[in-house]
Amino acid sequence: TSLRFAAERRGEIPVCVRNPHLDALKDDVLYHFGLGTGTHNLPAMFGDVKFVCVGGSPQRMKSFIEYIAAELKMEDPTSEYPNICEGTDRYDMYKVGPVLSVSHGMGVPSIAIMLHELIKLLHYARCTDVTIIRIGTSGGIGLEPGTVVVTKQAMDATFKPKFEQVILGKTVVRNTDLDQSLAEELLHCSKELKQFDTVIGNTMCTMDFYEGQARLDGAFCFYNEKDKQDYLRKVSEAGICNIEMEASVFAAMCKLSGVRAAVVCVTLLDRLKGDQLSSSHDVLHSYQQRPQMLVSCYIKKTFRNL
Repeated sequence: TSLRFAAERRGEIPVCVRNPHLDALKDDVLYHFGLGTGTHNLPAMFGDVKFVCVGGSPQRMKSFIEYIAAELKMEDPTSEYPNICEGTDRYDMYKVGPVLSVSHGMGVPSIAIMLHELIKLLHYARCTDVTIIRIGTSGGIGLEPGTVVVTKQAMDATFKPKFEQVILGKTVVRNTDLDQSLAEELLHCSKELKQFDTVIGNTMCTMDFYEGQARLDGAFCFYNEKDKQDYLRKVSEAGICNIEMEASVFAAMCKLSGVRAAVVCVTLLDRLKGDQLSSSHDVLHSYQQRPQMLVSCYIKKTFRNL
């Protein structure tokens, strides 16, 4: 707490943890990262971090760190970047300069575990003025495939802007607001790039890829095409532009920690027209580059002003 107040007096915003029990720990083992306060000098390793980009795929997050290194002209883009979490097989983590790139797996439980340990890591490293951005893929609602969606508000599958979690047998509801000024800055970067369409809109976060997203092609399905279209129409009427599986808990946890946060996902298909991906591998790969390009543009502009 004293570190937080000292940082705030200097005009810096620290990363908050809200757990008094952490003060009683002699060493805190960040088990799923293979790191710890007693085994690693976290301030020396991570104290300069200002930007954290997270995404589901380990390979995608490695390619992102290679891409941003070249964009920032900070290191040889052909060099190998070691996986900082090589001591575990749960998540991958890469770093270049002030940028940290971390994989989070698929779905709310996986990203929630990662975020608990990431937020503690940033706190122990005494990082300040951190921005965390999730980059990923999604299913669009009435958008052309390849459109990038910057999330305005993360919603659940009943179209409510909240994240619910059962803690000690009781349902706890948390706010899913994201930083709107950051969303606007990212949209402005897209306009500067002029390479693909970008919109700001609501994102629906579901607990499942198949039934939870009204697909007809899972192992189980007890509804028909009309039921699906009726539901997706309501999704669209709620101002939802895309569907994925991590935004709500990401928004809730970033808000609790006091960091600026955004979700930037490309749409791989229009869910109003189908459930399965029909685009070629090369086309899908090009789509997946778009969030990286947009976020890199933002980091480059911000980095110059640090």
